Amino acid sequence: MTTFDEREKSFEKKFALDQDLKFRAESRRNKKLAEWAAGKLGITGEALEEYIKAVRKADLAEKGDDDVLRKVKQDFDAKGIAVDETEIRAKLNEFLSQSVSEIEADKK
Repeated sequence: MTTFDEREKSFEKKFALDQDLKFRAESRRNKKLAEWAAGKLGITGEALEEYIKAVRKADLAEKGDDDVLRKVKQDFDAKGIAVDETEIRAKLNEFLSQSVSEIEADKK
């Protein structure tokens, strides 16, 4: 095997690991966001688990975070809870950072 082939395999492996980390971190982030939103919406118990699933499912609607943001914003609006998109985006970023840190700590 040539050095170029080895290098190519190394990049492919890193890409796969990065994609796995991204998927797990975003899934964990979405759970944290759903729990935070559920607290404001008064959702508890079994309904909380269903809400977490709904937020995670919303993330599959389109590429990026806008689908999750839109879902949570619509839920707040439906209950008359004043939370703007800026606050939700800030929580998305905060929870993503926490999730990446937790996943990296779990590796050790």
